[in-house]
Amino acid sequence: MRALVQIEREIIVCRMCPRLVAWRERTAAEKVPRFADQEYWGKPVPGFGDAAARVLLVGLAPAANGANRTGRVFTGDRSGDFLYAALHRTGFANRATSVSREDGVRLTGAYLTAVNRCAPPGNRPTPVERDACLPFLAREVQALADLRVVVALGAFAWDGALRALRESAPVPRPKPRFGHAAEARLGSLTLLGCFHPSQQNTFTGKLTEPMLDAVLSRAADLASRTS
Repeated sequence: MRALVQIEREIIVCRMCPRLVAWRERTAAEKVPRFADQEYWGKPVPGFGDAAARVLLVGLAPAANGANRTGRVFTGDRSGDFLYAALHRTGFANRATSVSREDGVRLTGAYLTAVNRCAPPGNRPTPVERDACLPFLAREVQALADLRVVVALGAFAWDGALRALRESAPVPRPKPRFGHAAEARLGSLTLLGCFHPSQQNTFTGKLTEPMLDAVLSRAADLASRTS
């Protein structure tokens, strides 16, 4: 727990990537009309969840008017709505919606994070920006002592997770390929792939509620095993 708190403190004050700092702060200052009356977080977004988590879910980056506004990963946008509902259905979350850092949502057995901690223009971090943030993810993996399963939400998260996991687990060669419900064994950890719960995927049916529930249920099953 202490290690995760320290990581969170360092994330919140990070200013390593000038382009991302400028974008997140500009978005927080200008706002969109529907959130004009709200105070934006406007800082890097730390991970959130259970320090005893056996399942880690990794996304791409905060949404400009989602987590960049609320300060909690996957909170305040449609992707988060879809994800938290699934976490609730599968027993990881005490509530089906997450709207702010003070809404009482708790995760049990799961921890949510992202490859990049600042909202990127066009939702596209550069490789340099990705690599600058990866040490935070690697440290979170190491701090979660009970971790057994990493769920990568999308191909970017899959690649980022593999890069971060090199610090603590053997990554097979050739590198495992991303796919929905793909699985890769990395020492004591299992990496699971899942399509990202973006509107592009959920509105078109590429990712459905049963598909996401199945991945999370598989993660819970793997996490419950002792070896």
